[in-house]
Amino acid sequence: MSQRETVIEMRGITKQFGDFKANDNINLSVQKGEIHALLGENGAGKSTLMNVLSGILEPTSGEIYVNGKKAEIDSPNKANQLGIGMVHQHFMLVDDFTVTENIILGSEKTKAGVIDAKAARKEIQELSDRYGLMVDPSARVEDISVGMQQRAEILKVLYRGADILIFDEPTAVLTPQEIDELINIMHSLTKEGKSIILITHKLDEIKRVADRCTVIRRGKSIGTVNVEATSQQELANMMVGRAVTFKVDKKPATPKETILSIQDLVVKDNRKLDAVKGLNLEVKAGEVVGIAGIDGNGQSELIEAISGLRPVESGKIILEGKEIQNKKPREITESGFGHIPEDRHRVGLVLPMSVKENIVLQTYYQEPFSKNGILNDKAIEEYSAKLVEEFDVRTQSIANPVASLSGGNQQKAIIAREVDRDPSFLIAAQPTRGLDVGAIEYIHSRLVEQRDKGRAVLLVSFELDEIMNVSDRIAVMYEGKIVGIVRPEETNEEELGLLMAGSSLEKARAATQSPDGKEKR
Repeated sequence: MSQRETVIEMRGITKQFGDFKANDNINLSVQKGEIHALLGENGAGKSTLMNVLSGILEPTSGEIYVNGKKAEIDSPNKANQLGIGMVHQHFMLVDDFTVTENIILGSEKTKAGVIDAKAARKEIQELSDRYGLMVDPSARVEDISVGMQQRAEILKVLYRGADILIFDEPTAVLTPQEIDELINIMHSLTKEGKSIILITHKLDEIKRVADRCTVIRRGKSIGTVNVEATSQQELANMMVGRAVTFKVDKKPATPKETILSIQDLVVKDNRKLDAVKGLNLEVKAGEVVGIAGIDGNGQSELIEAISGLRPVESGKIILEGKEIQNKKPREITESGFGHIPEDRHRVGLVLPMSVKENIVLQTYYQEPFSKNGILNDKAIEEYSAKLVEEFDVRTQSIANPVASLSGGNQQKAIIAREVDRDPSFLIAAQPTRGLDVGAIEYIHSRLVEQRDKGRAVLLVSFELDEIMNVSDRIAVMYEGKIVGIVRPEETNEEELGLLMAGSSLEKARAATQSPDGKEKR
């Protein structure tokens, strides 16, 4: 790539929290009109570095230059004035407000002391059209899709005049189609001379969109590479500091007796409409059954029904011969059920509580962790310290709040808690969402290890390569039903995509076979 002018230069940035260095002498240089990826493991310090650049945090030491001039970025407003805007991973939108109201919030333009909503709406519509964002400025945020909410966040920074946009894990909650749309938007932004810094762990995305990539490992910058000349494997090895394998190493499954049997299950969603409609499924000891499907086809309601978090209208859920539908969550857990939930913050952890307290959330009321209603702190500490080491949960102290851990380490803490109880049936819902390749490799190996111990595992994921890699059988869910069950070695992503869109197995198979009966590749 030819040399362009440098718009951002971060020199020797260090950010310390107490004795812990989240960023340790990091250098980053971003050129005008490029997409510059920032790659690193969970907790490597990527978001901290970008919070420094966007004025949310002040560096302990180091210098920042914007368009060649030294800048003191001590607040997000100062970053905005310098043309720097951040699109956060967790959207910062008010549900009750319209898209326009959200975008102008804090930057309201007035006419005779009154907010000129009409002019703002016109300007937002023009920006939306110019960059192909397809956002309705009048829509209420609670009524629009996640993809459109994200595009509203992009409009928010463009409206404030940003020329340098930071995207923090922008595809974590998007469908494949929305990801394609976002990539087109990013390219249209850079064509206009804007520069983008993309925080991500997804190597395929970096290969698709980025010009250059800076790798951060444990708070230090490892190097900057030209993406076109670097393989995914090389990027992964730089990020983790060792050779990473993308294929899950596993022997063929040897399924035994049925552990979970779901019969004619009907479950309603929050609007009191049927989300699960007469679903049937079996999971045997010694196998991983993957559930593939586009988000919103009843997967969440199915998981909540199994785990006792949502009532069952009709049908049966049988775990090891006992009906568990509509039982209390603790009773289901004590029946041999483990749950890695899809929303680790809302359902998996109590964020203000310590790491050690979260690790015993399922068992704190049992011996040796308590006796006669009194907690045994020593036993809790010893057990938590053992699991933190065994599952490589990176924390400064098990007494720290679990909220202080990176997403990947929070996930490892949940997996440690659920797997160490040795449940006969384990649900893993979106177990690697937002995680880096090193953490993904580790979690996949743990799921396969449970299978090899003769446990039954139900894997629910929107990542097709994860479903294909880890599952022994794949059940495709569409509009609350299982529309087909296939084996990963006998299917491909195209066939699964057709099933996920509601096609029958016969039609999907016919569409993905060439005239000679061989599978299309």
